[in-house]
Amino acid sequence: MSVADTAGLRRVVVIVAALNLAYFGIEFAVALAIGSVSLFADSVDFLEDASVNLLILAGLGWTAARRQKLGYALAAIILVPAVATLWTAAQKLAVPVPPAAVPLTLTGAGALAVNFVCASMLVRYRHHGGSLSLAAFLSARNDVLANAAIIVAGLITAYTLSPWPDLAVGLGIAAINADAAWEVVQAARQERDTPAP
Repeated sequence: MSVADTAGLRRVVVIVAALNLAYFGIEFAVALAIGSVSLFADSVDFLEDASVNLLILAGLGWTAARRQKLGYALAAIILVPAVATLWTAAQKLAVPVPPAAVPLTLTGAGALAVNFVCASMLVRYRHHGGSLSLAAFLSARNDVLANAAIIVAGLITAYTLSPWPDLAVGLGIAAINADAAWEVVQAARQERDTPAP
């Protein structure tokens, strides 16, 4: 990756980390207020994405071997929201009360907007810098899909007053993160063949 591309990636990951950290606070507060598994899972995912982007910033310019190790660490971090979601879903199953549909839908729409902006900024760098930039792009891309599902869950919840759409989407977010972690592991295995960014 050229010096200009590295500088561009550095700027982008700083902006993406800041956006993720800011929306984590918003979504986490709403999730707790309305008892939403999917928003809880997604808010933890925003915090994880902020962490991933800050680690990417730290890892740019490292040797291939160090980037490979960091790639494995990032894959483990991506799994954190999946574990948190399973724990929250288990609690929700004990008391299956539907979340408030309007805040669920609106918060999901806000999250989708934030993640779409992040994915749009990162798409240019997804094939540069090995597992580091791939991890950032995959997180943002997967989050756009998850947020669309949250919006749908909110609309179905408004119609049915059922807790199950929210639970299903929360578990789906966990599965998406597990898949992204595997993709990052695969990219990390190839780091030794990737020139330093």
